Amino acid sequence: MTRPVACPDPRRPCASSPSPWTRIRATRSSIAANRDEYHAREARPAHWWDEGWLAGRDLSAGGTWFGVRRDGRWALVTNVREPGRKEANAASRGGLVTGALSAGSLGAYLSRLDADRGRYNGYNLLAGNAGAARWASNRTASARAVDPGVSALSNAALGTPWPKVRKVSAALSAWAGRGDDDIDELFDALADRERASDEALPSTGVTLDLERMLSAPFIVGDRYGTRCSTVLVVARDGQARFVERSFDAAGRLSGVVDERFGITPGTRFEPRS
Repeated sequence: MTRPVACPDPRRPCASSPSPWTRIRATRSSIAANRDEYHAREARPAHWWDEGWLAGRDLSAGGTWFGVRRDGRWALVTNVREPGRKEANAASRGGLVTGALSAGSLGAYLSRLDADRGRYNGYNLLAGNAGAARWASNRTASARAVDPGVSALSNAALGTPWPKVRKVSAALSAWAGRGDDDIDELFDALADRERASDEALPSTGVTLDLERMLSAPFIVGDRYGTRCSTVLVVARDGQARFVERSFDAAGRLSGVVDERFGITPGTRFEPRS
C-alpha cells in the first residue's frame, strides 16, 4: 500500500502512506494514499459509518484501510511486506483502523497495541488529527510521534526510501511548495504507473517480476493492484475534503466519492510524550 501525507504547517506533524506530500498555504494537514489489494477481496467504497466515521469497508473482515471522524481524527494501515512470515489465523489489520477511530484515547489505544501486537501479521498504523500524528508497528518498538513536515510510508518502516516513496514524496513536495490547492495534482502523483529500474528495486524477498510490479506508485495487475486512491485535506478554517477514486482491475476509474464536512470539536490527539 502506498500512502503520502503533507503538512502545510512545518510545526505540525503529518502522516502518509507510500506516497508523501507537503504544505499548502491554506491547508493545515493533508494525506494522500493508495490502497493496493487483491481484486477478489470485495470492498464497499467510502461512506459514513453508523459509528460516525467516513471510510471504505472491507467486506471480508469488516474493517477498513483509511478513515476519518467528524472531529478530524484519522487512521490508516499498511501491511508489512515479509514473504514467508504470515499467520493464516491472525486478526485482520483493518480492525486496527476501526480501533483507532473508536478509541476514547488514541494514546491509550496505541499503548495497548504493544501488548497485543502478536495477534496481527506485520502492520504499520498511522493515526492522528490535523495537529499531530503517531506511527505504530508490530515490527518496531513502541509507537512514536511523526515529525512535522512530509512523511511517507509504504510496506516497510516509516521513511524507508523505496523508489516509489522517494518519487511521490518529491512530486508532493513540489506541489506543496507551489502553494497550489488543486488536489488533482496529488491524484496525478498517486496515479504514476512507471516502474523502478531493476538497479533501484528494493530486495524484499518476492520474485523479481513481482518486485518490478510493486515498484510503481500505482499498481496494475490481473490479481492484485491499486484499488483506490484517496486524498484528505483539512483546511485551516476547519473545513475538510475527502476524495476517494476507485479503480477496476485494468486500472480504469470505476467510481468517485467526494465528501466535504466541517471538523467538529471532540477528542483531541494527546501531545507528544
